[in-house]
Amino acid sequence: MSDDMKTGSMLLHADDVSVRFTTGRGTITAVDGASFSLAHGEGLGIVGETGSGKTILTRRVMGLVGPGRNTVLSGKVTMDGTELTRLSPKKLRDYWGREIAVILQDPMTSLNPVRRVGSQLMESVRYRRRLSRNEARKLAIELFRSVGLPDAERQLRRFPHELSGGMRQRVAIAIALASEPRVLLADEPTTALDVTVAARILDLLSRKQLEAGMAMILVSHDLRAVRGRTDRVIVMYAGQIVESAPTSVLFADPKVPYSRALLDSVPPRSGPNHVRLQAVPGKPPDPINPPRGCRFSPRCPYAQEKCVAEAPPLTATKEGDRLYRCWFPLGTPEGEKARKVNLERGRTATGLALVPVEGVYH
Repeated sequence: MSDDMKTGSMLLHADDVSVRFTTGRGTITAVDGASFSLAHGEGLGIVGETGSGKTILTRRVMGLVGPGRNTVLSGKVTMDGTELTRLSPKKLRDYWGREIAVILQDPMTSLNPVRRVGSQLMESVRYRRRLSRNEARKLAIELFRSVGLPDAERQLRRFPHELSGGMRQRVAIAIALASEPRVLLADEPTTALDVTVAARILDLLSRKQLEAGMAMILVSHDLRAVRGRTDRVIVMYAGQIVESAPTSVLFADPKVPYSRALLDSVPPRSGPNHVRLQAVPGKPPDPINPPRGCRFSPRCPYAQEKCVAEAPPLTATKEGDRLYRCWFPLGTPEGEKARKVNLERGRTATGLALVPVEGVYH
């Protein structure tokens, strides 16, 4: 971890956060020892395949995942010196909206189905910002317009079931922005939107971030969206952070083969049509019984015997600006040697057959 990340100037810090769920099959470790910091006004992207732990991590940061009979939590989340993970539900609610807000993936579960969407937004701003009813109504109309809702005044009186999925998502975004939070957790905020509206919403979030000095965590499968709107990126796999780096650095020079595979799977913006897309080989591990060593080793074209036997630690580079979890990182003599060994024998130590094609195996 860099010295900057250790200073008290950081707005939000997650320290060794873990979330485990007990099921009939066994214990699922959804998040395994994740740590990161977020500075004032910073944009942080979190990427990874479905099931990698991105959403559970952000919900734990927000306080939406609490301890229970089948849920075991550890680690802590601190904001401006206050440990959020130790607050009572009542005190935690005082932070929601004004200090930290979230945009959830599914607006049908984040909106009250029996209340008009306008009243849901107005209630929030009247409580958090002490506005009159007329002031709250004017602000609601303004926010609805800013997120691209047509005929904003009429939408105030609609119920969630009367809106399309994309319109519900825009309402949820407006509610999250209404109290001008210092930290915004945007969990796949454009999932239900078409490409044009999605770009507009992401531009809106970036503009609000700059105008208010708001810090934002953007969870997304869209690597292009993360690339253009964040300062740093965290890559998660099987509940663990496997790489963390400045956005420009990670996209130009990833250290972990999984990060490289994710970047190679992005469809190219230009070039010939009907080109076969690259895909990450294999499938994610069983969360109840993950591999003993590196969790990506069964799918990794660089995997060696050491990868199967020992779990790699999260290691900092000499410069201290990035972290990676790999025994044979890309761009190093060790990584190049592992690549050549596997290509010569045609498969990895875990039995993955290799074909030297352009993409993750190059």
